[in-house]
Amino acid sequence: MSEPTDSVPPGAGEPAAPTGAGGTVAGTPAGSASPPPARAPRASASRFLWIGIALVALAAALAVWFDARRVQQQLRTDVAQRLAGVEVAVAASGKAQTQLESDLRDAQAKVTLLETRIAESQAQQAALEALYRDLAPSRDEIALSELEQVLLIANQQLQLAGSVSSALTALQLADVKLQRLDRPQFIPLRRALSRDIDRLKAIPYVDVAGMSLKLDQAIAAIDTLPLAMDERLPPAAPDNEAPSSDGPRWRRMLHEMWSEVRQLIRVEVTDRPAAPLVPVAQQYFLRENLKLRLLTARIALLARDDASFQADLAASETWLKQYFDARAKPVQAVLGSLKQLAATPMPGETPDLTRSLEALRVLRLAQDRAPARGSAASPPAR
Repeated sequence: MSEPTDSVPPGAGEPAAPTGAGGTVAGTPAGSASPPPARAPRASASRFLWIGIALVALAAALAVWFDARRVQQQLRTDVAQRLAGVEVAVAASGKAQTQLESDLRDAQAKVTLLETRIAESQAQQAALEALYRDLAPSRDEIALSELEQVLLIANQQLQLAGSVSSALTALQLADVKLQRLDRPQFIPLRRALSRDIDRLKAIPYVDVAGMSLKLDQAIAAIDTLPLAMDERLPPAAPDNEAPSSDGPRWRRMLHEMWSEVRQLIRVEVTDRPAAPLVPVAQQYFLRENLKLRLLTARIALLARDDASFQADLAASETWLKQYFDARAKPVQAVLGSLKQLAATPMPGETPDLTRSLEALRVLRLAQDRAPARGSAASPPAR
């Protein structure tokens, strides 16, 4: 702002007009009159007025300048404070942004970790589902597995023990179970089971267990059977001709000698051949060989070998009649058991259950191939 200059009253700066001789101003006509004397104080007053106005204007200008300077200083202070606040806010926002970026990175890392965990859990769930499908088969598969075990056990009992009744019961139970399931795909298996059931029903019933028990009883009684050479004659009749004690002594001595001589010689009339003499050392082997014959007969019975069974029974019966006392009741009981066993008809050839087992395995193979075809036809999951 420019500073005010002092105003000069008009005419104050002009040079004074030259005066001529006699006190007149040059250029002024001689005959004109001089100005009045009151004009000089008026000029001084106007000069002071202008000076006051200039001072007032200067004071006003100074006041305005100082006020503008104060306002400007205040503005600068406010601007500086606001800039400082802005800088603090910017710094705080920068820190907040840095923290947010760090939190964002942590969140992204956690999200990535969660996605990885979710992918792993999904993979584990898929593996568990596949394992569950493998370990938890359907109802039909469970039923077929049970039927296969039943048929295998029945076939083993039929072939090893010859238990036709047990095998027939197992086949009937399997047919009842298939009837409850009521599946069309089980019809060939039921047809095979029905054929095997009819074949087992056609076999005559033979109490193999009872026959085997009788052979066991005969084997256990061998050690107690008396031999033919051990047969005892009935005791001699009492001698009623013994001399009395009052008789002579020589007579009593002769009678005692005669009694001893009679005991040395025994006369027996019999229609049987003489019993074979078996030494004591050979009696053990005789009994053991007879036991082996009966055990062989039992094995032939379990194997359904009728020829071997009859041959062993005949040999055992011959040995019993030849070497043992046939009049003793234990020997007669064993001979009676052997004759009863020999008269029992042996069952014919025992059928097997291969047809039913083959039908069952074909059915299981078809069910195992069905899921494989379904999984191959389904598109892969994306």
